[in-house]
Amino acid sequence: MRRRGERPPREKAAVAVEEEMKSTGRKAEQGAEEYQCTGLLEQDFPELCARAGIAGVPKVTLRLAPSFPADEEPAEPTLTEALARIERKYSYFQPRIQVEREHEDPRSVRAVFLRGWKIEEEMLGVLSQCLPALSGLQAVHLWKVGLTERLLPALAALATRCPCLRTLSLEGNPLPEPAFHTLMGSDSTLAHLSLRNNSIGDAAARLIGQSLSTPSSSSRSLVSLVLSFNRISDLGATYIAEGLRLNRSLLSLSLANNDIGDAGAIGLAEVLGPFALTQAEVVERRRLLLAEALEQSRTTPKETEGQSERPSNLHGSAAPDKPPPAKHGKTPARKKEPLRKEEVRQLKKPPEPRVSRSREAKPSGQEKPSLEAPDPAEPPHPLLEEARQHQGSLVLPGNRALLNLNLSHNRITERGLGPFLAALEAQQREKNPKVPGQQGLLCLSLEPGLRAAPGAAAAAGPPPQNPGPGGGAGIGALRGPRGAAREPAACLLKKNNKKSKPLPRKGRK
Repeated sequence: MRRRGERPPREKAAVAVEEEMKSTGRKAEQGAEEYQCTGLLEQDFPELCARAGIAGVPKVTLRLAPSFPADEEPAEPTLTEALARIERKYSYFQPRIQVEREHEDPRSVRAVFLRGWKIEEEMLGVLSQCLPALSGLQAVHLWKVGLTERLLPALAALATRCPCLRTLSLEGNPLPEPAFHTLMGSDSTLAHLSLRNNSIGDAAARLIGQSLSTPSSSSRSLVSLVLSFNRISDLGATYIAEGLRLNRSLLSLSLANNDIGDAGAIGLAEVLGPFALTQAEVVERRRLLLAEALEQSRTTPKETEGQSERPSNLHGSAAPDKPPPAKHGKTPARKKEPLRKEEVRQLKKPPEPRVSRSREAKPSGQEKPSLEAPDPAEPPHPLLEEARQHQGSLVLPGNRALLNLNLSHNRITERGLGPFLAALEAQQREKNPKVPGQQGLLCLSLEPGLRAAPGAAAAAGPPPQNPGPGGGAGIGALRGPRGAAREPAACLLKKNNKKSKPLPRKGRK
């Protein structure tokens, strides 16, 4: 007989086993937290996996450089060489971590590759501990690792913890819910992001466009974005075009192998040329102008007060040095003369009062911001660019920061090509852009093997047949999606700008 409320022995054993598993899990977590990474991935990764209780730890191997076949005929391999080749061939598909090094030092890892095996939450936690210890890590490539929308916030936090990480490639990781926009916020430090073959649709494209820019915020670090081999249609292309309106950091955008037609191409082309501001953008522009005017009004009185106080201090310092009027004959007058000469010498020397003023201003801290020059690296807000009035609306000059746009393997015809040619002609008219560093679109890819270089559009001669590596991309024939070859883009632009030459007179020799 057992007492009331007492558990049977089977339940006691199950509870004991469960408590033991919890205690081992806690010990593993505490051990993983207490472990200090050394910066050697070959040593830190297996140790952290063992402390976290992960079975089947992938190996950390060095990624070999790609080898090209030699011209000479290879000799017949021996049996051991053939077996080693087969082993290397099938070991490629086993879970492992490949690394690229800057040099032979094992601590100089610059890139990490994970290919073809699923990453669980525990594995991502281990990577979040050992990857920030790599001081030279610049790129992380995750190809078909089974990412989910729950893991992306942890991955974004990992990217911010790595000081030198600038490239993140997430290819072949489709998500049921759109969440890739979390990697492109205003606080992100990524410069290159590749999202190829992730089944990104129009809903995800809308969030990505909002992450690129809104009237109140924009991405400032992202330089290149790859969205090829996805499911973006004309609607998604217009969403991304809206994100390019006020984005001045993105230099390269790839939308190849999508479902974009003429409507999406027209939306992208309109952003490259002058466009009118919306009501929300006009309100934000007025707010920024008001904030700038208030800031200038706050700094201007301080500068005027400092300038008005400086001569008064000089006069005040000279006033008590003036000797009192003489009362007892000539003896005090002789002592006053050298004092007046010293005062004149002090007033004649310009550097001395400047040094004294700077010394007096340092402890107060009021004049220090006025002496420092503004940071040239931080660009002004795009809404503060010079705008012009046109038919009752404010018009901005357009996005001239984007240099490369890839729209190949889409459904774009000549109807969608016309706005691009008009935008490129408008950009070429402004040879000296008012904002430094914004040259306009330099490379436009529309079909396989076709690249339109706007720099050659305004040239009088024909496009180069064999362009060099430093001369930009050449101009290929414009092809429709199903049509034959047509005239090059340079010829079309040349015909529009061609002037009629005067005919020679017949009477002259």
